[in-house]
Amino acid sequence: MSTNRRRIGEVSEPRGLSGAEKEAWKALLGVAILLPGALDTHLRRVAGITSFDYLVLAMLADAPSRTLRMSKLAHCTNSSLSRLSHVVARLEAREWVRRHVCPEDGRVTLATLTDAGWDECERLTPGHVAAVRALVFDALTEEDVEDLRRVGAKILDRLDPDSPFPRR
Repeated sequence: MSTNRRRIGEVSEPRGLSGAEKEAWKALLGVAILLPGALDTHLRRVAGITSFDYLVLAMLADAPSRTLRMSKLAHCTNSSLSRLSHVVARLEAREWVRRHVCPEDGRVTLATLTDAGWDECERLTPGHVAAVRALVFDALTEEDVEDLRRVGAKILDRLDPDSPFPRR
């Protein structure tokens, strides 16, 4: 296995983090912990949903025919099928998503964003984007944004080379 694709936790020679690496790690960890909560606060206030619920809606909105296999949706959202099933059930209760059997393969369950779900996603997106802008991008220069994209892409490649998130 190349050093680039080493398994998580696999150590060739033990070494700690440098001072700069510790500070960068703490900053990344802080963002990973605090940002979802801040986005949840906004979405709970305006729609009574979480940022994960919104992610499910957004992934379906971007999918061809606004439909994905539940297994693909689970991969796209880094979720277990069990967790996703609970979330989709809540979204179905609001009539924003509909689950149905795949006509080509009866063993497969599909999730489809309904017209009402599309309308809700369209309603929520400007406010969500404004929250993301206020929480993240308003604090960054254009150079910072490119650095964030570049560094994020490198980390995504390590975490999941097949991740559905774009790298450019």
